[in-house]
Amino acid sequence: MPIPRLTILLASVLKPVDDPRMLGKFARTLAAVPGVAVAVAGQAAPTASPDNIALYPLFQGSRLGMNRLRAQARYWHLLRRLRPDVVIVHAPELLPLTLLWQRLGPGRRFVYDIRENYALNVRTQRIYRPWVGRVLAGALRRVEGWAAGRAAGLALAEASYADELPFLGGLPPERVAVLENKYQPAPGEALPAAARPQPGPHEPLRLLFSGTLSELNGVREALALAERLHAARPGGAHLALVGYCQQPALLRELQAAAAAHPARLSLEGGARPVPHAAVVAAIGRSHLGLLAYRPHPSSARCRPTKLFEYLAHGLPVLVPPNPLWMAPVRASSAGLAIDFADAAAAADAVLAALAAAPVFYPQGPPAEALWAGEAKKLCALLNLS
Repeated sequence: MPIPRLTILLASVLKPVDDPRMLGKFARTLAAVPGVAVAVAGQAAPTASPDNIALYPLFQGSRLGMNRLRAQARYWHLLRRLRPDVVIVHAPELLPLTLLWQRLGPGRRFVYDIRENYALNVRTQRIYRPWVGRVLAGALRRVEGWAAGRAAGLALAEASYADELPFLGGLPPERVAVLENKYQPAPGEALPAAARPQPGPHEPLRLLFSGTLSELNGVREALALAERLHAARPGGAHLALVGYCQQPALLRELQAAAAAHPARLSLEGGARPVPHAAVVAAIGRSHLGLLAYRPHPSSARCRPTKLFEYLAHGLPVLVPPNPLWMAPVRASSAGLAIDFADAAAAADAVLAALAAAPVFYPQGPPAEALWAGEAKKLCALLNLS
């Protein structure tokens, strides 16, 4: 067996080892480069290790428990055991140990994958008390600033971060790459060449809300729209919620609603993360994908992962009137822009549009929704191209 010329470790804590971005996009792209050995570390997940990628669980259990601290020790042990040439950090909480690891050995490089504007999210999403949020946001910014100055490269999941993150100012352009969360088909997956037909009025209309199930992401608006559509159509409408809910009160409410109204609502996941393959399967069963996000600073300038997932599979979408999201939808005739805040008006708009028998994706699902172009940029960032 040939000795690899480069060993790369990709690491997170809360993201599972089979995370679509960390494993499906970054790791699989790098493992395809001759002479590169790839390992992925993250939250334990019931998944088989790919033939050419090693998986290492760092964390399991409650995100507020002691295992969160033990994950740091496991990460440090893994760094010493694997002796990687490059580490790609997918979580800001691993930056301090990564900086220490880099300082203790010559030639060690790391790339920081900035998946969110973390400080902005902490300040604005009301997860913490205001003063706690301000302290945490300030600490995050300082750590990220130190890391940016010493990283071999920075990957931005959103183009808007180039303007939002002050610590990026003055960095050489070749050290920063925008790598959006475009869709990477699973090995052997064949993408559809056209959108599936919309159902007739006497057939059930299958709606999909996938990803994080939260109020901020618009799950309540999705429920209200589905209820209106179910009542208005002879064939009814069914909303599939496929994702993970981290809000206990909301989770109980969703579970109760799904149990009480199985004809119009189902819940897959809820209390646990959902394998990405289950999300893809749900896309294949659906007629319309809902991006019902509430207007918020943390998402207004971001293009959600599920937008690319739906576009790549030719699933017609309903989006709010966000110009950044409407542009690719209009370019591919991929769906409708509606006001999710007004369920009655939104339902009327959807019913009127479907009655006109629109042709979605007349040129097929757009290639621009796929990861292939981002893969080239990732290799260039690591000087592997």
